[in-house]
Amino acid sequence: MNSAHDMGGMHGMGPIVPEADYQPFHHEWEGRVLALFLAMGAWGKWNIDRGRLFRESVPGPRYLNITYFEIWLDALIALAADAGLATVEESTSGRADPNAEKLVPGLTAEKVVPAMRRGGSTRREDSEIAARFTPGDDVQARNMSPRGHTRLPRYVRGRRGVIDRVHGTFVLPDSNAALAGEHPQPVYSVRFTARELWGDDAPHPADKIYVDMWDSYLEPA
Repeated sequence: MNSAHDMGGMHGMGPIVPEADYQPFHHEWEGRVLALFLAMGAWGKWNIDRGRLFRESVPGPRYLNITYFEIWLDALIALAADAGLATVEESTSGRADPNAEKLVPGLTAEKVVPAMRRGGSTRREDSEIAARFTPGDDVQARNMSPRGHTRLPRYVRGRRGVIDRVHGTFVLPDSNAALAGEHPQPVYSVRFTARELWGDDAPHPADKIYVDMWDSYLEPA
């Protein structure tokens, strides 16, 4: 999806300035939004990639003028409506439809710590899919503009790189976000030079950029 979220390498966004006293949440409500996202996701109505798709689908003018967790909140309201958990009207008014089905929470308090420690890897160890490429192979990122979710950044599309390592086999985000199946694929760390990505105008043209890429994103160079 070519939307406002994919702004890597663009001008005019300003430098990334790390906070001296980094805090994950600047307001209490931000932590509540993240907790709601995780708690509602426990019902299994969507997956991590579909969550990303809905955050990417926030309209560009709004996306660029709201904060990070406001984007998450907009996406959660849309996801809940899409999954039939709550209408937009219920979410925005704070009043549940008295006739709505009442669900038992999927992630209760005592389950939170074990669930967070366990995580949710999308690695598929039992896959028999062989990697097409090996470290040192020259590859080229496909030049594609899908309307759905993808983890292929715009700034690498059509560019040439070198396979640095093979990570293993993981769920394909593109199909997973569309609820069209996992379709696991090998994932590679691909090494690009700054000059290849941004030309001779790159401030440090010899710098190396490593991008994790699924097999279907790549072609032999």
